[in-house]
Parts: sequence; C-alpha cells; structure tokens
Amino acid sequence: MDLTGQEIFDFMSHHGYWIILPLMVIEGPVATIIAATLAALGAFNVLVVFMLSVLGDVVGDVILYGAGYKWGIGFVKNFGKYIGITENLVVRMEKYFKKHGGKTIFTVKSTTGLCWAAFTAAGIVKMDFWRFLKYSVLGGIIWSGFLVVMGYFYGYMWREVSGYIEWVGWMASGLALATFLIVNLFKKHKAGRFFKNNFVN
Repeated sequence: MDLTGQEIFDFMSHHGYWIILPLMVIEGPVATIIAATLAALGAFNVLVVFMLSVLGDVVGDVILYGAGYKWGIGFVKNFGKYIGITENLVVRMEKYFKKHGGKTIFTVKSTTGLCWAAFTAAGIVKMDFWRFLKYSVLGGIIWSGFLVVMGYFYGYMWREVSGYIEWVGWMASGLALATFLIVNLFKKHKAGRFFKNNFVN
C-alpha cells in the first residue's frame, strides 16, 4: 500500500464510521458491501459495520413510512411514479396490511425489491409504527447480515491473495458487483411474484 493509500486507509479507520452511516441510509447495500470489505482489510470492526448497516437501513425505512403517514395519498400522486407505487396499489394494500402488515414488511425487506413502495404504503394505511419497526429490524438483520458476509468474504479474499496476484483486487471487486447484481435481479423477480400473487387480480 503506497503512502496515499495508507493515508486513505488510516483516515477511514479513524473517521469512516461517520461517513458510512449516512451512506447506508441513502444507499445501504452498496455502502454495506464496501464497509464490510474494508472491515476484512482491518479498517473497521465488522460487528459495528453490521449494526450500522441495520441502523441505516431502518432509518431509511422510517423516513419512507413517515412520508406516507404524513402526506398520505397526496404523496403517491406527486411522487409515487418515482418509487413504483400507485393509488390503485395503495387501495389494494390497505386491507392486506391490516391482516398481514408484519409479514409484508418482513418479506419485502429480506427477500424482495419493493421496499420503497411497501414502506410508503405502510405509512399511508397507518400501519402501527412499532409493529412496522419490529419487522423492519428483523428483515434488516437478515439482509444486512447477508451483505456484510458477502463484503467481508471478498475483502478477506483480497487480503489473503493480494500478495500473490496483483489484480486480485479487481477480481474481488468484480465478483462482489456481479453477486450484488444477481441478488438484486433475484429480488426483483421475487418482488414481481409477491405483488402479483397478493395485489393483482
């Protein structure tokens, strides 16, 4: 590691937690993978990265829930098209949330790619906040745990093999990106099936 790289590494080791937390709120999966990779290289404590990932993810969920709760259907009319939620969808989800709200939040959090729509809809239909928070945290533990393990593995591979293969960093980064894209494609597929089975006639 050259001087510049060492300085960056040292800076991240001492101040990185304050940087990655807001990034995890904005773009949790990418920030978590990067932070977990750096944890494997010694910059962070992997347990702290995991906890911050769950926290950042939940904060983002609560913001979406709050937007839906405060502005209701008006939020959908003005911003719904940007997050994949429609007035018709909210109407369909309202009755379902009353009976299966916890299941829905946990499912979309841990296995699908519908977080924006589901969390906003949960606020619009006034799902009990503490119930919402409970299942958001539970789903976040699973999702963040997966991302941390993935990032840490690639960081570990980078650390152990870099002394023998100069381009291992690029290989590890490429594998991490490919894995992330595959997982997101799978989540989108699951999301489509979940909504089709539950909210489409």
